[in-house]
Amino acid sequence: MSSISEPVATLEQRVFRLSPLIRITLLLFYTALTVPLPVLAQKTAAPISPLLLVMGLVLGAVLLYGALSEQVILDAAGIQVTYPTWIKWLLRRGWSLPWIEIKALKPRSTGQGGLIYYFLSQSGLAYLLPMRVAGFAELVRTVQAQTGIDTRDVRPLAQPWMYLFLLVLTLLLLLIGAWTIGVALA
Repeated sequence: MSSISEPVATLEQRVFRLSPLIRITLLLFYTALTVPLPVLAQKTAAPISPLLLVMGLVLGAVLLYGALSEQVILDAAGIQVTYPTWIKWLLRRGWSLPWIEIKALKPRSTGQGGLIYYFLSQSGLAYLLPMRVAGFAELVRTVQAQTGIDTRDVRPLAQPWMYLFLLVLTLLLLLIGAWTIGVALA
């Protein structure tokens, strides 16, 4: 899986963001789990203020949105994983790796039986290949063109049907949450 070639110098910058299906599903899932909480806290006279709870949930939503704003930037120099400036200071700093520094792409098994891939640098450091971006096939083709590493067997960790299934379940959870709020307010 490793053979180093000279990077293609004419590569224009390309930005890959998290798949919209994944982002929407996870944001809706967070919403479905948290929206009933302030209403239930008020109706059950919970020891926490519903206003304080709402503020915490809004902060959590902003942090989740920030975490789901990861960007993968490919250009003639290399690959970079970063976040928008408004959230970068709080989250991981990301990483960048010049094409010429990429020695190999190594698979590793996950606890659930899936495969994730790491870039191995010339210095021996490992960098996780972002696998949940929209345009993953294009990203992998670009990696192969820039590094000469065979990426034919590299597949995304989760297939779209898995997130569609989770989205359907999340929509059902939203309906249950709406019903719960309706009952609590009645």
